[in-house]
This record gives sequence, structure tokens and C-alpha cells, in this order.
Amino acid sequence: MRSRWPQPVRLASRRFDMGQSGGNPWAGEVALQIDGQRHVLKLTLGALAELEASLGEDSLVALVSRFEGGCFSSRDVLALIVAGLRGGGWQGAPADLTSAEIEGGPIAAARAAATLLVRAFSLPDAEGAA
Repeated sequence: MRSRWPQPVRLASRRFDMGQSGGNPWAGEVALQIDGQRHVLKLTLGALAELEASLGEDSLVALVSRFEGGCFSSRDVLALIVAGLRGGGWQGAPADLTSAEIEGGPIAAARAAATLLVRAFSLPDAEGAA
């Protein structure tokens, strides 16, 4: 079953190929360059639970709805990036990212966050695009 995701910003479209920089879509992984270092992000069950707690949500439905509607905030993006980094083994804190340089800037961060959600809750197609 394919999920609908935000058409206004095309966050999970094939035009943005996360596969170029790595990350296994079949494992729900997304790669992101932070301060010149490649990080593999993944939303594990523990990372998802931490994400819910950090956003003060009872479930992830509200977060997914905001991304579907293109009404997400920078706080949503940061929380997803932190959760994905933690799921990938990162031991840092959200404050560590306040002055970090993300390759591609806020747009790349938002795309990575949306791609994390897509890959966590759907299967990639035959080409590996989630």
C-alpha cells in the first residue's frame, strides 16, 4: 500500500534521490551530510517512541498529517532528524545540531525528515524509491 505524501513540496518524490548519498531504502535508512560527515538516519521503534515524547504527541498521526498537508514546522524537522540520527546510532543531543551545517540546507533537512517518515511506514518500490 503506497502512502500519500506532501505534494506541495514533493518531499518524497523520485526527483530527490536519497540513494545517491546512500541509505538503504529497504531498511528505512536515509543518508544526510552534517558538518561534512555522512550520517545514516533510521526511525527505529525506540527512536519513534522518543520522537513522540519530544513532540508531546500521543501518536505520530498528527506529525504525519502535518507533513502530508505541507504544514510541518522546523521543530518537526529537527525532531525527526534527531530521532533518525539516534536510530542510526548517534549519541548527540538536539542542541548539537543548532549550529551544524546540513548539506543542502533546510530544504535537504525537510526532505530527509519526510523521507524518513515515508520509509518507516511504507515499502519501497522495485527501484528502491519509497
